[in-house]
Amino acid sequence: MKTVGKNILAVIAGVVVGSLVNIALVNIGPSVVPLPEGADISTMENLRDSMKMFTPVNFIFPFLAHALGTLVGAFIAAKFAASHNMWFAMCIGVFFLMGGIAAVSMLGGPLWFNVSDLLLAYLPMSFLGATLAGRTRSKTA
Repeated sequence: MKTVGKNILAVIAGVVVGSLVNIALVNIGPSVVPLPEGADISTMENLRDSMKMFTPVNFIFPFLAHALGTLVGAFIAAKFAASHNMWFAMCIGVFFLMGGIAAVSMLGGPLWFNVSDLLLAYLPMSFLGATLAGRTRSKTA
């Protein structure tokens, strides 16, 4: 039971820490890359309408939030899981991918961003996070 409990906690920690990274980057984004004049992101409806005014540079932080949140979450899950480290890291990627798919269906957005976000920010980053956690673990073990 110790292995099962540790694996469950590793996945929960991965989801929580990955979500915090995602939220932090999404919130920091408009401070670094100003929104277009007249854009209102206070509600989902306003964000959906305002995305029509966004330029490609306005999508940098959302992509980074999705990619780095998944990377960190998968790293945490793989690093602290007692077994099946890659599998749990990929579960984190699938979890965040489902959130990305939900966001695309609710918000829309430009096709180029949706495709690149869904194909590059989730599963490849979870694989990379697991790989980095494995390298780190083998160096310290």
